[in-house]
Amino acid sequence: MHAASCDYDFSMEKKYLITGATLINEGRSFKGSVLIAGGMISRVTDDEDAAFSEVGTDVQLIDGSGKWLIPGVIDDQVHFRDPGLTHKADLYTESRAAVAGGVTSYMEMPNTVPNTLTQELLEQKYRMASEKSLANYSFYMGASNDNLAEIVKTDPRTVCGIKVFMGASTGNMLVDKTETLEGIFRDAPTLVAVHCEDEATIRKNTALMREKYGEEIPVDLHPLIRSREACYKSSSLAVELALRYNTRLHILHLSTADEVQLLSDAPADASKRITAEVCVHHLWFSDQDYDRLGARIKWNPAIKTTADRDALMQALLDGRIDVVATDHAPHTIEEKTNTYFSCPSGGPLVQHSLVAMLEMSRHGKISPEMVVEKMCHAPARIFGVDRRGFIREGYHADLVLIDPDDPWEVKTENIHYKCGWSPLEGAIFHSRITHTFVGGHLAWDNGSFDNSRPGSRLLFNRS
Repeated sequence: MHAASCDYDFSMEKKYLITGATLINEGRSFKGSVLIAGGMISRVTDDEDAAFSEVGTDVQLIDGSGKWLIPGVIDDQVHFRDPGLTHKADLYTESRAAVAGGVTSYMEMPNTVPNTLTQELLEQKYRMASEKSLANYSFYMGASNDNLAEIVKTDPRTVCGIKVFMGASTGNMLVDKTETLEGIFRDAPTLVAVHCEDEATIRKNTALMREKYGEEIPVDLHPLIRSREACYKSSSLAVELALRYNTRLHILHLSTADEVQLLSDAPADASKRITAEVCVHHLWFSDQDYDRLGARIKWNPAIKTTADRDALMQALLDGRIDVVATDHAPHTIEEKTNTYFSCPSGGPLVQHSLVAMLEMSRHGKISPEMVVEKMCHAPARIFGVDRRGFIREGYHADLVLIDPDDPWEVKTENIHYKCGWSPLEGAIFHSRITHTFVGGHLAWDNGSFDNSRPGSRLLFNRS
């Protein structure tokens, strides 16, 4: 791969004309054609003759008949483990898996090794991605109890946000000092994204379970240890601080019906000050699945009841929850087979998030238009992503072509994660990602990758 820096000559990119697909974009579905030139969406039309009349012989035709064309998915929460934890995953392997799943842009978290707590370490990750990442990328600046001076230097134009582990952290990034939290919410120059679980509540629950079970705590008790009370206590504090300081707050991976009550159903645009995300695993699984899957679905926050799952889906539909993401966080299968306290939380999802949401759509839970709203449009709007997330002329050509009726099973041999497993193994999906364009580059084409050009650094237009 060679770096797609700002001096990359996108005019050298191949031109493509996608014809006859059903475009799903901005709440509409319509038959149309899209011309890609110079890495951008050059023409969008529902008049195929007009599209054809302007193209020369240098254009590669892609027949979209019977397929859906959507903007590339923007995943606002992934852990690609690079640097320092690359036995689990790295920017190269996981960005490929993302692209295979129709995710063209991601925002990656700072609990790598070392933790991304200085501007210098942050820029190192960007340099690494410019060489290794097949998808477009952004990286959160991390927060700790003592790095406020570094946080305030974060450039809102070139960095997606500040990540704060409020009350609970799986790394060394717990922010639990009141004065530090207040300082971040008061002075952060850009969006503050929070992981909300109350550490004191978790410690108390853990002590009770340890007393009863010792070290061999059954994994299905995970949602009682990392309980709804722990989630709500922390989320409500985040909302309180955001309201006090008028912070641009984004609450990550909601897992309870209780937390939904903290949110507004205002439109997901740049003016909405408090936004929220739900992850695919909290919409797909429930506590009924621990017996079957055990630690494979041990995430923080924990997967909870079917009632919570239903409430999260309802909140997604009515606008209280704005975004669907993955919290893609791979561990090796060996790590996942350890006992409760030695088994890390998290699992891989980025290759299967879009097809999982389209499967839920197939079952009548959510419309395809709403899937595109929550996975493509809304992340672009609420983060202010520059010219991505929509099928619009003059926007970057991040596009995904989907066959909505080509069933396949998730198996070890078709998984692209470095960890080599998925909690969705055995699931049958009816939608298949046939083509993924990243900035006009055909990075995924019917099962084959083209690694010849990496993705680009995301830019942000903040009001």
